[in-house]
Amino acid sequence: MSAPEYETLQVIAPDGSVVGDPDVGLSPERLRELLALMIRCRRLDRECMALQRQGELTVYPPFEGQEAAQVGSAAALATGDMAFPTFRELAAAVVRGVDVVSYLEYHRGTWHGGPYDMEAHGFAPICVPVATQIVHAVGWSLGAKLDGSGAVALAYFGDGSASEGDFHEGANMAAVWRTPTILFCQNNGWAISVPLAQQTVAPIAARAAGYGMPGVRVDGNDVLAVYRATSEAVARARAGDGPTLIEAMTYRILSHSTADDASRYRDDAVVEPWRAKDPIDRFVRYLTNAGVVDEGVVRGYEADADAWVLDVRERHLASPKPAPEEMFDHVYAAPPATLADRKSTRLNFSHVSESRMPSSA
Repeated sequence: MSAPEYETLQVIAPDGSVVGDPDVGLSPERLRELLALMIRCRRLDRECMALQRQGELTVYPPFEGQEAAQVGSAAALATGDMAFPTFRELAAAVVRGVDVVSYLEYHRGTWHGGPYDMEAHGFAPICVPVATQIVHAVGWSLGAKLDGSGAVALAYFGDGSASEGDFHEGANMAAVWRTPTILFCQNNGWAISVPLAQQTVAPIAARAAGYGMPGVRVDGNDVLAVYRATSEAVARARAGDGPTLIEAMTYRILSHSTADDASRYRDDAVVEPWRAKDPIDRFVRYLTNAGVVDEGVVRGYEADADAWVLDVRERHLASPKPAPEEMFDHVYAAPPATLADRKSTRLNFSHVSESRMPSSA
């Protein structure tokens, strides 16, 4: 079987030429801001890879190649909206104003989900279990609907998550209850080592019809197309017209994470065509042709990104390790006496661990 034809929304072609209406409601200043964010996020992504290799992070999932999908979608959200990420949405977190050092506490292994204020930034904790954040987003958006707040929820997930039951359950509930939810699939071609062709034949966006909601397939490497598709879905949700499923077609340039070796299941020749569709290069060409930026402006963004990432690195390295007794916090509203006693005595966990190790004799 072959995949059926499905229209893909596109504004900018890989060579930077215009193939759709480029007026997505953004000023030249805002367009420049999107480019600066994409450049900053890629520089950050590469720094995080280096931090992991240097032993400063336990594991890290790179997102290179997916900057347009994340920046374009997150930029379409308002302050009171809530994004529900997987563990790969660092670029979206940057757009939402999350402090990167706090975010990286998760990948450092010192705080599960990251200790940032999720309500202040409209960015839920990092979620690693596959697809569970989808039902979280639907539940949150149902609450927003009942409260009459006008807020919307956007759930990020990958093509692999679309094969999980939580995706179907979340999509069905969102449709039945007409919740203000955006189901945003970053289809990057791989569920770790399983290629898309071994997961599904029909477009993921086509599944929306079965739930009675709109389904949109968009060029995920085209930041303007992503912004347009997400903005329209946000407006629809805010107006009370229910959820939208967006499938952003992009590609995972690097491995699933630093614990993965993509060369074991994927040839470089498969990746190269997607490098030619690079989302940042594409946007630079378009903005240059439109007279919105020039080479000097782009170099300035790159220099700013280098300085910003250096600050992130220095603050990350200087951040203190949490006290062992912190493990008892956030477990019980009223801790039982046994736990309260252990915390108060500041139990030496390393000493306990050593004392329980078997003797070498």
